[in-house]
Amino acid sequence: MYDDIVRSDSSLRRFLHGLPGVDQVGCEARAAGLATRSIKTTAKAFAIDLAIRMVDLTTLEGQDTHGKVRALASKAMRPDPADPSCPATAAVCVYPDMVATARQTLGDSGVHVAAVATAFPSGRAAMDIKLADTRDAVEAGADEIDMVIDRGAFLSGRYLDVYEEIAQVKEACGDAHLKVIFETGELQTYDNVRRASWLAMMAGGHFIKTSTGKVQPAATLPVTLIMLEAVRDFREQTGQMVGVKPAGGIKTTKDAIKYLVMVNEICGEDWLDPDWFRFGASTLLNDLLMQRTKMTTGRYSGPDYFTLD
Repeated sequence: MYDDIVRSDSSLRRFLHGLPGVDQVGCEARAAGLATRSIKTTAKAFAIDLAIRMVDLTTLEGQDTHGKVRALASKAMRPDPADPSCPATAAVCVYPDMVATARQTLGDSGVHVAAVATAFPSGRAAMDIKLADTRDAVEAGADEIDMVIDRGAFLSGRYLDVYEEIAQVKEACGDAHLKVIFETGELQTYDNVRRASWLAMMAGGHFIKTSTGKVQPAATLPVTLIMLEAVRDFREQTGQMVGVKPAGGIKTTKDAIKYLVMVNEICGEDWLDPDWFRFGASTLLNDLLMQRTKMTTGRYSGPDYFTLD
């Protein structure tokens, strides 16, 4: 459908710059308005369990160890060992050299292994290195690859280079799903977020993701709103659904519920599913578990009740 558009740099630029401009004031006002919605107690219990099922439980630190990844994977499968009714998270997200450890621990639990690749978080590496990075992670057992785009190329207007990079990484993924990270904190404008969204979807990304979590600002409600509008409009045009993953800075149950309200409002119920919406987070899960315990027992467990990893 988009073959003509991606035939040359100039036609791709014409298409991306022809997308409707984002009204910054309107976008921020709408995001703020949706963030004030309150939800009833029964809906809150549903939202908390849904949010837990949407978490990509993440550790992306230079000091990661195999032991830490095993503990994280165990937590992903049974977030609250005292309550078997608590659902598992969607995935564990790690560096490529930790994929085998995560895979071994998770087994066939249904919790996915996601790996960051393509010289995460900077994306500054030669293409053959990025593709090798991706293939290694898939061979080690990754179900999902979270790649970073070349922001330098994007901001220089070399859109076709970015398109081809995403398409090549997708090919290297084989059967693994591809999430495309924009690093929205470096994209400078909301218009660029909209352009990056369309570029990644046309190139075959299964998910579009806000951030690495290493750059501030990371995920914000207005940026996520623009990305949700993009996937909604893309489905209207092509019939294909693409997922959205805000990542970085989402720490509380209140935050998570704001995002879920926005997903429901902009895209509708189809996207209220871990196959189509994820949270990239490390500390969010503990807050969700504390709120969940409060709703079932009527009292808070202290933060030390749940493991920190």
